[in-house]
Amino acid sequence: MIMSVFASTRPNGLLLCFRPQLQVRICTFIGTQALRFSLILTHFTHQRLMDSVAPLIPPPLAVARKQLRPQKSGDRSTARPFSASDDSAMMKQIQATHAPDGRTVDVGPILSIIEGIFSHAAPSIDDVLNGKHDRADRALMEEEAAHAAYDGILEHLASTIHRISCELSCKCTSGGGGDAHGTTMAIFNLLSAYSWDVKVVLALAAFAVNYGEFSLIANLYTTNVLAKSVSILKQLPDILEHSTSLKPQFDALHNLIAAMVNVTKCILQFRDLPPQYIAAEAPPLSTAMTYIPTAAYWTIRSIVACASQVASLVGLGHEYMPSGTEAWELSSMAYKVNNIHDHLMTQLTHCKRHIDDKMHAEAYHNLLRLFDTYHVDNMKVLKALIYAKDDILPLYNGSTKTRVGLEALRKRTVLLLISDLGITHDDIFVLEELYADSRERKDTAMQYDIVWLPMVAEGWNGANVERFVQLRGVMPWHSVHHPSVIEPYVAKFIREVWHFANRTVLVALDPQGKVASLNAMYMIWIWRNSAFPFTKEREEDLWNGEVWRLELIVDGFDPKIVQWMADGKYICLYGGDDIEWIRSFTAAAKNVAKEAGIALELAYMGKNNAKERARRTAQAIVAEKLSYTWDNPTLFWYFWTRLESMLYSKLQHGKSTENDQIMQEVMTVLSYDGSDKGWAIFCLGMAPGIARAKGDAALESLRNYPKWEAAARRDGIVPALKGHLEETHSPHHCSRLILPGLAAGAPESVICAECGRPMERFIMYRCCIE
Repeated sequence: MIMSVFASTRPNGLLLCFRPQLQVRICTFIGTQALRFSLILTHFTHQRLMDSVAPLIPPPLAVARKQLRPQKSGDRSTARPFSASDDSAMMKQIQATHAPDGRTVDVGPILSIIEGIFSHAAPSIDDVLNGKHDRADRALMEEEAAHAAYDGILEHLASTIHRISCELSCKCTSGGGGDAHGTTMAIFNLLSAYSWDVKVVLALAAFAVNYGEFSLIANLYTTNVLAKSVSILKQLPDILEHSTSLKPQFDALHNLIAAMVNVTKCILQFRDLPPQYIAAEAPPLSTAMTYIPTAAYWTIRSIVACASQVASLVGLGHEYMPSGTEAWELSSMAYKVNNIHDHLMTQLTHCKRHIDDKMHAEAYHNLLRLFDTYHVDNMKVLKALIYAKDDILPLYNGSTKTRVGLEALRKRTVLLLISDLGITHDDIFVLEELYADSRERKDTAMQYDIVWLPMVAEGWNGANVERFVQLRGVMPWHSVHHPSVIEPYVAKFIREVWHFANRTVLVALDPQGKVASLNAMYMIWIWRNSAFPFTKEREEDLWNGEVWRLELIVDGFDPKIVQWMADGKYICLYGGDDIEWIRSFTAAAKNVAKEAGIALELAYMGKNNAKERARRTAQAIVAEKLSYTWDNPTLFWYFWTRLESMLYSKLQHGKSTENDQIMQEVMTVLSYDGSDKGWAIFCLGMAPGIARAKGDAALESLRNYPKWEAAARRDGIVPALKGHLEETHSPHHCSRLILPGLAAGAPESVICAECGRPMERFIMYRCCIE
């Protein structure tokens, strides 16, 4: 028989090294596909086996017969598991074997090899059980160059792995000798000088060697003479013949192996935690580490159980009858090891959360310091805000529909458009127009870029990501390619330092990355691209050149009104959603114009925060030919947004109604809109004088035109109307000013435009479905 084996090996260049108790080590450098992955196993055993070949010494006949006796179903001897009362004593035993010498061993590459062995061995056994045989290895584990990288690591560990492998082979034969705990402790003694993670990996490597060899023989049993001969010497049963009865055992074995690998990987993750962010002596890591010895024990104990299961097949021949309790024992062990894994993962989650908190706190403070530092360009700031690594292209260009890097923004004025997913299409529509206008400028130094940074409070679920993609698709500027590139500490910075509170803002960064304005949205709504480069100084200069006049109120977004002003016509802007009042008011205004002999143009401005109602009212106005109005509802929104922007811009500059006429007039118009009736503003062309009133007062004054007709002919319509409104002003009034809720910037007190007294402050919750 032995000669037959040697005769089989010579043509293929194989070397067999026999150890006591017929334990065979297959060491090969054969280049055929059939045994390609066995190269991994030779890293563990090749050189050491060459130095330790021993003569074949058969065991005494009585002992051999006892070892080879077929196992009858139900009579398999098992080791008594530890009870709860034994846990303390057991852990003392384990700790007594632990005497690490401080050496550092990178076992990560070894674990990769182990996983490769198990991933190839399990399908091989399954193929045998299913009657499939394949000479070719279906997937190469690693390239030879990668294997060579492990040589330095394995050189010093091969001897230890080999000793553990022998320990498993000898003591686990025929059910492990009934003392799984003793075998486990023997392995701990062999590994006393190593840390807990290294102990587990080396023990797992030793079992991987044994199981990998077993898998090779089982897989090649019917197609390779060498495998057939070795199988006969080992007295392995024909796995194909016993496929039905063996499948539960191998299923349970594979489940336990998977559980052991998971626990081992988890233990290694604790080792790899960055010490600068988590101290081993303090919770939560100190708490987690108290469970590692227990996890190591039950993992190695499971290795012993798996080795016993594999070894139980050796020497049992064709009469082997598996016991149903074998699969049950392995499944029970897998259940316990999986519970240990779940508990370790919970502890690992606590540790990672602690690390994330520390890292985010550090990054947050670094971000604070970054904005207090001068930079030659904006790249450091943009990388800190958007994405610090260079491994991906973090931006999405809405014009080209491609991903780009941050280099596209180098030394550019950048407007960070920060909003939640509720950003309106009105915001996007007007910004798109302004952005397109800026891109047409010949002087590139006067151009700017916009980057959308989406913010959500509830997290990025599937629906939110889908909404993000939809919004990103309609924006012509840059946006982050995925919300995940915005780190939590950046979101915290935006909310706490830049005071973002779900209301869309535009944070302006100059070409050096310095904050030019915490919210350039206000000035860009008021002055459009004339506000470039969107600094506080530019905003203040623009305000210094403004007075309360019609041109400021309507800007240049409506060419028709601009033409009226240029023609020197009388212009009346009015608003509200009471169609009866509108009919009465427009009729009265036209009568006054006719009697006074003036050219009066009427324009309907809608109602704030009621775009749909304003649209319906505008349709009625057009149908009845009451006055001029807009057919685009976005223009109603823009008109009121500009007025609100004037208010908030003034507030940012510390102005109040007591010391700023423009702010007082803006708040007056906003309070008029909050009333139940309409409102009206009268002016003459581009002249600065303006008369304004709430709906009832305006209508009553127009109907009483004969009372101030003389003053109108003497001083002009607008001054005369303004004087009449002041004379007839009633002390009884109820003014309301409704402002959107803001986390910062809202005025602490507001003076009533009617009487000059402080207005009461209320909190209003509104749900307005039009």
